[in-house]
Amino acid sequence: QVQLVESGGGLVQAGASLRLSCAASGRTFSSYAMGWFRQAPGKEREFVAGITKSGGRTYTADSVKGRFTISRDNAKNTVYLQMNSLKSEDTAVYYCAADRTYWGTSVNEYDVWGQGTQVTVSS
Repeated sequence: QVQLVESGGGLVQAGASLRLSCAASGRTFSSYAMGWFRQAPGKEREFVAGITKSGGRTYTADSVKGRFTISRDNAKNTVYLQMNSLKSEDTAVYYCAADRTYWGTSVNEYDVWGQGTQVTVSS
């Protein structure tokens, strides 16, 4: 079973960029599709981006399309979320998650979750 640890969050100004990393332990990282989710205070956890096991296909939510990019490096057992042109609306705890079958947009579809990393965007 893969274990996930997010890092790279912080406090930034609107318009800035951040790159989140999700490091996976174990030998089965390439067997998982990966997703990024976020949860703002008082709101439900929402899908941000997903990537296939090989990294050949990606999908991003409409709210972040054109600004966020998901990628993975299976040799490093790491998935990334590059976040550009950050807005105050992007403030949330960001989670990475692993899916043994295929990436999805629902939290219930994922098998393993990281602990989350806080991203705060000030105006």
